Amino acid sequence: MSTAPALIPVAEAQTRLFALGPSMPIEIVPLAQSVGRWAAEDVVALRTQPAAELSAMDGYAIRFADLPGPFHLIGESAAGRAFAGALGARETARIFTGAPLPDGADSVLVQEEAEALGDEVRLTGEGPRHEGGNVRPYGLDFHRGDVLIAAGVRITPARLALAAIGGHATLPVRRRVVVAVAGTGDELVRPGMPLRDDQLPESNGAMLAAMLADWPVEVVDLGTLPDRLDTLRDAFAAVRADILVTTGGASVGDHDLVRPALLAAGGSLDFWRIALRPGKPMMAGGLGDAVVLGLPGNPVSAFMTATLFLKPLIAALSGAADPLPPTRSAILGEPLKANDHRTDYLRAATRDGRVFAAAIQDSSMLRTLARADCLIVREPHAPAAAPGDEIEILPIA
Repeated sequence: MSTAPALIPVAEAQTRLFALGPSMPIEIVPLAQSVGRWAAEDVVALRTQPAAELSAMDGYAIRFADLPGPFHLIGESAAGRAFAGALGARETARIFTGAPLPDGADSVLVQEEAEALGDEVRLTGEGPRHEGGNVRPYGLDFHRGDVLIAAGVRITPARLALAAIGGHATLPVRRRVVVAVAGTGDELVRPGMPLRDDQLPESNGAMLAAMLADWPVEVVDLGTLPDRLDTLRDAFAAVRADILVTTGGASVGDHDLVRPALLAAGGSLDFWRIALRPGKPMMAGGLGDAVVLGLPGNPVSAFMTATLFLKPLIAALSGAADPLPPTRSAILGEPLKANDHRTDYLRAATRDGRVFAAAIQDSSMLRTLARADCLIVREPHAPAAAPGDEIEILPIA
């Protein structure tokens, strides 16, 4: 009679999981296709921004030493249409936000503090308080050669704009990860289909696809597979993907056939059973070039393990410098009892600036998960916590 392996800590399981698969190869993609992916190399500025001294306001370009004026108006500088000449003593040029400062100018008199009468401009307010007032200096944002996006940083819309203004039309990223998803279980039917009392709508496939909707992946839906060893073995052997994700069948029951099917298909098991609640029966291994991740069939447990393992694995394979989901501190709103030997992720909601754990944490309750906006992280053997204590949370909404 075989015994189940000892539970391994969450952090150890994550580290071992990341080591199972190589990073995706690098490809060069247009800017628009890079959002949501991780920079595969440092993105370095190809130009300086701004490339000249620019006006920060609409007004008049002047020499600070010529204040309080008056000034003789000799031209105009606008974005894309710079003034071609130079300013002499007590001369000015009309200037607009983002326009280059004319040669000889060092400050901008804002239009609200000036009055133009024909070719004469007079000061009506305080004017700039120092030389360089209302001017954006050369290189204020960055200089040519500066690292704009470090390797391993995720490309957001703002970082895309930074790369664009830095002179880039394309960016180096990792190839999208191909993720094959298979549900297992004779009791599962497609959502919306008629049900017997011993059947359930299959929800994990749609949930996982939604969780990965804005991630750099290509999802291959293998559908729901029956609890038959030969069918599972053949389906697994035919998979061509970077990650094979299964839900259900990873425990120790007579109908939990994912592990034996994986081995029968020529795969290997690296670890199984995590010191985690919910999500203990998760397994990980390999099959050919694919990393295999066996998530629990319980939808709440599948959500937790996808959050803590599947998404971080995708990030790691995609070149993320820090693939783990970020946590933050929060203030507890009600007491929590001391924890046991497993890491707990308690479904919780934020109200009036404090975090409250759901009263019932049964892993079968999807509605509790749907109402949560964060998970309270309770480390193994964490002591009891009182209202007002600082706690660690993982935002999920």
